[in-house]
Amino acid sequence: MPLRIEPARPRDTAVLHALIRALSEYERLTHLVVGTEAQLREELFGARPVVEAVLGWEDERPVAFALYFHNFSTFLARRGLYLEDLFVVPEARGRGYGKALMRHVARVAVERGCGRFEWAVLDWNQPAIDFYRSLGAEVLPDWRIGRLTGNALAALGSAD
Repeated sequence: MPLRIEPARPRDTAVLHALIRALSEYERLTHLVVGTEAQLREELFGARPVVEAVLGWEDERPVAFALYFHNFSTFLARRGLYLEDLFVVPEARGRGYGKALMRHVARVAVERGCGRFEWAVLDWNQPAIDFYRSLGAEVLPDWRIGRLTGNALAALGSAD
């Protein structure tokens, strides 16, 4: 069955939010999903959108998504495209949908003149690592993600 890839629209917010929850279940990270549909809608379609998403459809059934945004490389002095999440529901895997979504987002990066297309992958997710490598991607062994959230972010970002 062919995959139809379409930009997410405001009416797709609930569908996208459900797929994000499915991704969190796969990654065993449901406890981290605190964002609401309303927040997602605002970030995607509000007055100042900061993120974009595409959905993959089998007929009328949503089976995949990719969510991405621009970042910037100071070394290249060019913007890049950062893939925050890519997910295909388990029952639709093995049909080339992940590759189709990656091609779609890579095409967006090329069309926009981006110097990089990047993402992070969990170190335990060997199937994903193998998939990305099969596309020609380099999985960088010497980079780690730093993150501040919650109280630590508030403390560092508060006035002295």
